[in-house]
Amino acid sequence: MSQPPGNRAGRVLLILAWAAGLFLATRFFGEWEQRQANPNAVVTSQHGEGYIEVQLAGNGQGHFVADGRINGQTVNFLLDTGATDVAIPESLAGQLGLARGAPVMLSTANGRTQGYRTRLEQLQLGDILLRNVRALVVPGLDGEQVLLGMSALKQLEFTQRGGTLLLRQNLK
Repeated sequence: MSQPPGNRAGRVLLILAWAAGLFLATRFFGEWEQRQANPNAVVTSQHGEGYIEVQLAGNGQGHFVADGRINGQTVNFLLDTGATDVAIPESLAGQLGLARGAPVMLSTANGRTQGYRTRLEQLQLGDILLRNVRALVVPGLDGEQVLLGMSALKQLEFTQRGGTLLLRQNLK
């Protein structure tokens, strides 16, 4: 029993419509999920008389994650007031061309490990620009996320209120 040609064409169009719908839904929800993980992929800055401010929204877990730059190269920061220094995974440090300096013992949530001191010529978040920032290369740190610790944050004023974090760099 064969089907009329118009009926087959209708089924093919229906299958194509479903495939297109699934593709678009997958793209939409993938982008939505990415925005939830990092709502600060594009960081905007406000300039006032003698200061620069950046306002960050917390992600779905309440963390402050934002894209920025180290020595001109794009990185993803996780703000961590519990970290003494900016901490960079070893694999990312290699990509950024950071030198491994003096070894140092580190106490982390996973125990003690050895890291290496380094310096960042420039660290940028929005229009906030910090120079000569102390940092650590951490071999056991997973992923590509840089922990933005107090060696950078102590140079800024910061206030958390209502799910947002306001960072202010006072210009001298």
